[in-house]
Amino acid sequence: MSEITVKELTTQEDTARFWEKLHAYFRRDLFPQGEPGREQALDYFLGEEYRAVMEKHRTRPVDPLCFLAFGRGGADIGFAIPAFYPSEDGKCFIMEFWAEPEFRGGGTGAACAQALLGWARDRGAAYFELNADGERRRRFWARAGFVPNGVDEWGNPCMLLPPEEALPLRVERLTDPDGPELGWQWLKLENSFLAEIGEGPLTGEKKQRLAAAVREGRIAFFLALRGTRAVGMCSVSPCFSTFACGETGVFDDFYVEPPFRRQGAARLLARAAQGWCRERGMASLTVGCSAGDVGMYRALGFALELGAMLACPLEG
Repeated sequence: MSEITVKELTTQEDTARFWEKLHAYFRRDLFPQGEPGREQALDYFLGEEYRAVMEKHRTRPVDPLCFLAFGRGGADIGFAIPAFYPSEDGKCFIMEFWAEPEFRGGGTGAACAQALLGWARDRGAAYFELNADGERRRRFWARAGFVPNGVDEWGNPCMLLPPEEALPLRVERLTDPDGPELGWQWLKLENSFLAEIGEGPLTGEKKQRLAAAVREGRIAFFLALRGTRAVGMCSVSPCFSTFACGETGVFDDFYVEPPFRRQGAARLLARAAQGWCRERGMASLTVGCSAGDVGMYRALGFALELGAMLACPLEG
């Protein structure tokens, strides 16, 4: 079997051919006949608005995406759209990837995936991320070393091929929930936290309410950053305690992306939240947790046991 080549498509002729292949892929593989909502989704992905956005990102000087073709024996056997983010921490996000139907089987898809990873690493990619809807796609990328990594800001499952290099972590408080750099990453972490505890992603209304609470100081979020990538978060909700006759805090929304756990993010987040509470003169910071997490929280400084925490649901 001949070696697979990777070619970036940049000429007008090549990109026109790529768009034809991409539209066929959308119709055939992403939105097959009979799928609910198919026509509405296709109207967008086959339309001029989506094309304009993609071309803008392909030609931008910072964090560009690429149109790629995989070749073998003089034929194009597959295509991909990787997006590079050197302004973050070397992430390469694989937006689309497919092998052409007539070349599928016999390990062609896996070989194209490895060719893509090698090509991107040669251009500075430190690690890889993608959306992985569907069990078949998850199994395919798991064989390439990808692991589940929560969901994105819309609630779609993500997978990550972790970076080999560990980078220093730091913690920042979220001050602008609508900011272009951290706002969407915060929502991604919040949705991943909700998915891990068995809840659905934030609705549009809930996103607005939560963002308003952040802006108004009714809740404080802290983000653990690896470069400019947010890999973990926690929150503190201030409240008045009649026992202390002063302000106390409730610690919640504690989440670190699975591939970045055991690297110190949890301890940094807990310390940042505790330090912020001390600076405000809070009497205490409490956390509600399952029995299995008690040891972890004790190690993070939550050493005083206050008994069981119960709740009375008021909605519905």
